[in-house]
Amino acid sequence: IDFKSLRDLLILELLYATGLRVSELIGINYGDIHSENASVKVLGKGGKHRHVPIGKQAIKTLFMFRNLFAKDSSLLAPLIINKNGKRLSVRSVQILLKKYLDSANLPKDLTPHKLRHSFATHMLNNGADLRAVQELLGHSSLSTTQVYTHVSAARLKEVYGLSHPRA
Repeated sequence: IDFKSLRDLLILELLYATGLRVSELIGINYGDIHSENASVKVLGKGGKHRHVPIGKQAIKTLFMFRNLFAKDSSLLAPLIINKNGKRLSVRSVQILLKKYLDSANLPKDLTPHKLRHSFATHMLNNGADLRAVQELLGHSSLSTTQVYTHVSAARLKEVYGLSHPRA
């Protein structure tokens, strides 16, 4: 696998597996990764740090990328880089996602932020606590996170309709 393909896979894996904002993703340095508990420390809005778990597949991709392509994996070295080892920009990540959407014939209105929405919705649909999702997303207000519950409510109605004998 080549540098760009694995780097782009890492970006997509991390965005979906963690629900990070693109700005948080590109701000990750190798020193922010905690392999012992499979988490990453991110700097969110308002200059607040939080620890976010990384899924098994994303951590596997991360270490594969580091082992194959990281010229520098010291504590302050950026994780998401270009061929020259420089930190990627938010715009670069947005552009690469658009490229993959085009090649997969997916809707053009999908954005990195919609991957964040998918993360939150999938967490809630699979039983995650609203407060836990709030913490994972780095929302200071629960009402910001509650936007995602409308989809979960629809899912609850669907499950109820399929499962309850008197539905």
